[in-house]
Amino acid sequence: MYYYFYKLTAITQLVHHGMLFVPTGYSFGAGSPYGSETFTGDGSRQPTQLELEQAFHQGKYIATITKKLKGST
Repeated sequence: MYYYFYKLTAITQLVHHGMLFVPTGYSFGAGSPYGSETFTGDGSRQPTQLELEQAFHQGKYIATITKKLKGST
């Protein structure tokens, strides 16, 4: 539980400096609702296909929103 509070603290600080935060929500079974993540430690564990798909989805989602914001100026 502490792990998620730590993430929220970091996100709050970055948003304060103008970061655009676009979470993926609960649409995938990998990572967390805040976005894609994989902990590989010493490298013995590699990201699963689902984790890679979530990272790709999040990148595409952020790019789509950024493009819309840029077009609205």
